[in-house]
Amino acid sequence: MQKEIELKVEPKYINDDQYIQNLIDKKIKWKSPSTFFYKVIKKSIDARKAKVIYVLRVLVSTQKDFKTDAEAIDVQYSPNHSKGDVVIIGAGPAGYFAALQCLELGYRPVILERGKDVRARRRDLKAIQQDGIVNPHSNYCFGEGGAGTYSDGKLYTRSKKRGKIIKVLKILVDHGAKSDILVDAHPHIGSNKLPKIISNIRETIESNGGEVLFDHHVTDFELNNNRVESVIANEKRFVAQKYILATGHSARDIYNLLHKHSIQIEAKDFALGIRIEHPQPLIDQIQYKQFPRHENLPAASYRLVAQVDDLGVFSFCMCPGGLIVPAATAPGEIVVNGMSLSRRDSPYANSGIVTSVSVEELASIGYDGTFACMNFQKEVEHHLFENGDGSQKAPAQNLIDFVNENDMLQLNDSSYIPGLYKAPLHELLPDFIFQRLKQGLLVFGHKLEGYFSDEANVVGLESRTSAPIRIPRQPDTLTHPQISNLYPCGEGAGFAGGILSAAMDGQKVVKTFDGV
Repeated sequence: MQKEIELKVEPKYINDDQYIQNLIDKKIKWKSPSTFFYKVIKKSIDARKAKVIYVLRVLVSTQKDFKTDAEAIDVQYSPNHSKGDVVIIGAGPAGYFAALQCLELGYRPVILERGKDVRARRRDLKAIQQDGIVNPHSNYCFGEGGAGTYSDGKLYTRSKKRGKIIKVLKILVDHGAKSDILVDAHPHIGSNKLPKIISNIRETIESNGGEVLFDHHVTDFELNNNRVESVIANEKRFVAQKYILATGHSARDIYNLLHKHSIQIEAKDFALGIRIEHPQPLIDQIQYKQFPRHENLPAASYRLVAQVDDLGVFSFCMCPGGLIVPAATAPGEIVVNGMSLSRRDSPYANSGIVTSVSVEELASIGYDGTFACMNFQKEVEHHLFENGDGSQKAPAQNLIDFVNENDMLQLNDSSYIPGLYKAPLHELLPDFIFQRLKQGLLVFGHKLEGYFSDEANVVGLESRTSAPIRIPRQPDTLTHPQISNLYPCGEGAGFAGGILSAAMDGQKVVKTFDGV
């Protein structure tokens, strides 16, 4: 006998097994048998009222060894590659989960990654943090695991159509993630834990006959009769029947390479703005209405959206208890992003606050053609860099000054290791971007009392929210409209946003060409 029920539990009791059992006993009212077992299958926090509570979905059974849907998933990989090789360009979540799907279905994945493995990559992250040196092939965006590896590891998506979210989460658990991610409403691994999980996935790929080649930057395609015959990396040819393009949202050289070969790509709407940083205790007090927060509650987060002139202003990649990091992928640009460690115990909370930038809007101010959005993105990044001292110090402004368009108040302490310098961001940003951000922030200040605070810094520039280019694909086969064996996927192709959706898109591509 099984039954699924909902429980509401105060934070002080969330780890009290006997208390939860008593709640279950009162709710199910089973007369016989009296012995039961339970597992939490979903956990969320409801902070809408003065009293913060946990909401649990619980599966109750009279059988001791019962399994939840997630626990029942058993993924099997095979070293039998009877269906041939698949070349995968990019070792981010789309590329790695495509590779795992290949191993399930009888293909041998060969992954070409321009960057380094997760361990070697750390040296380049240290160089950009402490010395302002940007390695264009190994940074917070490029390298094993992609942009998500050292940029928080959040596992939340509303993309339900690509595949089973729970399967991706279970694969991560099988490779070392805590089982909490199977039940948390907003699962998170942390940038200190995710690298080991990523390297474990690589071991699975290699132990089943797949190949992962680092420092292999794809520089050309060989085409014939509307097919890819080979890709060139490190002056070597890599030949397969199918090619998956999973290069991420910042691989501008790949967009240029496709354009050089007259392979169709198109300008795509994206978003641009700033990253805002508050003291974490302030966000806790705003959201939980208590200070200090209860020890059983995580660092509070928020999700905000406003409509300004029919375009969105919204929070992006919110990192409670997190850090701001430099995310440039080439010298001469300022880009920032956010991340959190697994404990989310930094004294700061940060989030991107961005506004939608449309192709039509940019065309009206003179940015035309395929690279309109990408060129605009690059120009703003370079403009903010040129305003500084040539390092990765980021321009920043007190939130009150930013909205009021002055520069009087001092900056607050920050988690950003390269350092901040005081700058009039309200003047440095394109005016139409600033005006929408300003109006959006005023709305957010009404939605969250205390959010509009002089304790917050505004830091530029948050510009890598999504790809400014789309690589189109056929809706039925997922191949490129011109190239019959090229499969664009993930964030770089414009079909995903974040670790989970990119991973599911990688799986979907392989299942589609296999006919599953």
